[in-house]
Amino acid sequence: MLTFLTKTFMKRTEPGQRQSVSHEGYVVHCYVRSDGLGGTVTTDTDYPARVAFVLLGQLLEEFSAENGDSWKTVDTPESIAFPPIEEYLVKYQDPAAADKVTKIQKDLDETTQILHKTIDSVLERGVKLDSLVERSNDLSSQSKLFYKSAKKTNACCVVS
Repeated sequence: MLTFLTKTFMKRTEPGQRQSVSHEGYVVHCYVRSDGLGGTVTTDTDYPARVAFVLLGQLLEEFSAENGDSWKTVDTPESIAFPPIEEYLVKYQDPAAADKVTKIQKDLDETTQILHKTIDSVLERGVKLDSLVERSNDLSSQSKLFYKSAKKTNACCVVS
């Protein structure tokens, strides 16, 4: 079924174009270069499309460098062996490790979360500081009242 889908999607992708087609929880990413050489990568829906197309671009470039135009005369594309594909598939299992932009985005997301937590704790401390300032003002007011009442009390009993 997967072979049928990928061949169908490849036929419907114009040279020089890229497209992603979702089907039953998977996404088939198709890329056909302007010279007609193309490839597909099937991923789950969480895998970043940008990384899939980077993988396809690198695979097609290396394939073209190794095989030249010999692929144009082949009737069954499956008959062409391309051993480096295994290395690429292992490397691209983790998109963040394989793609620098995705890794940077992941790092930025983690930093953003840390900053949000820090800001929340600073705001929480600010609330606590406001509470302490209120208490301090209350104590100051009470001490002034105590001072005034003590002064009045002591005023009636002047010792000479």
